[in-house]
Amino acid sequence: MALSITSAPSISASISSRFDSSRDQPKGSTFVSYQPSDRSHCQSAAVSYSRRQTAVKALNAEPRRSDSVVPLAAKTSAAPEVSEKVEVSEDFEQLAKELENASPLEIMDKALEKFGNDIAIAFSGAEDVALIEYARLTGRPFRVFSLDTGRLNPETYKFFDTVEKQYGIHIEYMFPDAVEVQALVRSKGLFSFYEDGHQECCRVRKVRPLRRALKGLRAWITGQRKDQSPGTRAEIPVVQVDPVFEGMDGGVGSLVKWNPVANVEGHDIWNFLRAMNVPVNSLHSQGYISIGCEPCTRPVLPGQHEREGRWWWEDAKAKECGLHKGNIKEGNAGHVNGNGNGAAHGNGTTPDIFEAQSIVNLSRVGVENLLKLEDRREPWLVVLYAPWCPFCQAMEGSYVELAEKLAGTGVKVGKFNADGDQKSFAQNELQLGSFPTILLFPKHSSRPIKYPSEKRDVDSLMAFVNALR
Repeated sequence: MALSITSAPSISASISSRFDSSRDQPKGSTFVSYQPSDRSHCQSAAVSYSRRQTAVKALNAEPRRSDSVVPLAAKTSAAPEVSEKVEVSEDFEQLAKELENASPLEIMDKALEKFGNDIAIAFSGAEDVALIEYARLTGRPFRVFSLDTGRLNPETYKFFDTVEKQYGIHIEYMFPDAVEVQALVRSKGLFSFYEDGHQECCRVRKVRPLRRALKGLRAWITGQRKDQSPGTRAEIPVVQVDPVFEGMDGGVGSLVKWNPVANVEGHDIWNFLRAMNVPVNSLHSQGYISIGCEPCTRPVLPGQHEREGRWWWEDAKAKECGLHKGNIKEGNAGHVNGNGNGAAHGNGTTPDIFEAQSIVNLSRVGVENLLKLEDRREPWLVVLYAPWCPFCQAMEGSYVELAEKLAGTGVKVGKFNADGDQKSFAQNELQLGSFPTILLFPKHSSRPIKYPSEKRDVDSLMAFVNALR
């Protein structure tokens, strides 16, 4: 597959001086640089070229595979990802500390300056288009690649085309191995991930193509943010030695990962996109925030965390595809200790949530008592949660507000930490499927009623309570 080289329009006439003979030429294949111009006309004629004397592996470089028939589903298991360790000459942990309070633009500039044509931006077709805008603002040449899984939304493909035209670039697309996809689909069907989890499909369609792409680079740039998934991305540094994938030199430590917007909150990203008039995926206006493959992505409803629109049928801890598994930080699940009076206490490892005077903290004993009562004095609304769960955290504000509104109305509002030792009990006795689960214990019913909607705003929850109390 032929490769396209990405170029970025310069934003000042002095930018070209960055690459004159007095400085090291940027590594990589041919770069095209442009004179300043209006962004809508950024595809002007090429001005200058700089070439690298030594050969560079193409972004989609991969060993030639035998054309012999591969046994059905034989290639869907994970292959070893790393070999020998490569010594890293620079202390990127120290660099991360130095850049901790730097702006995304400064971090992007540092990344492009250090690695030239041996670094590329990973673009998913979502709000990480901000990375491309930051790269453009540095005035340096840059490359962009994307993983085409074959199952993206039509709107995402149109967005790719819009971005290419807007910035005068060619995105370098990576595709899954056709034999591997064929083996997976023939053996397990088109939608097996709904039954046995998304990891296998993501491994074939995303992780392995990414691994091939990164084999041709020394560094890559991602749009990861700490607030995207507090349970798995809470400690992302702005730059790090990639803990999972290999670069062109091979082995652990051969690839550097840059996360320029790690410390930026989602609403600030959107303020930046609007201020710079950056094109965005039309799916965002339909309620999509985090955008992936069409079968595994849906709009986020009121009160939901942005990652809850991804792989919604799975537990919150599973909402990573494997591209960034080296950054996963799982929170320690809190446990409760029944003390006989309906109260519970966490184990101190994870801060508790839903802390409010209007919300009763129930223990296992307290919940069991609710289950035994067939004629209650008042109805109870109870949320089953885990303190580490980002989706529980996302609805905390609306649930506390609801509790305050219901105070004095005769409806008791409670919470039950259903994680850890209590999870099996909650699944068997309380209809727990995933966190959070909301139950209403009516006055004259022996069984709780499960809230069926995923809209967790105050009005929707109030409507549920009012319809049944």
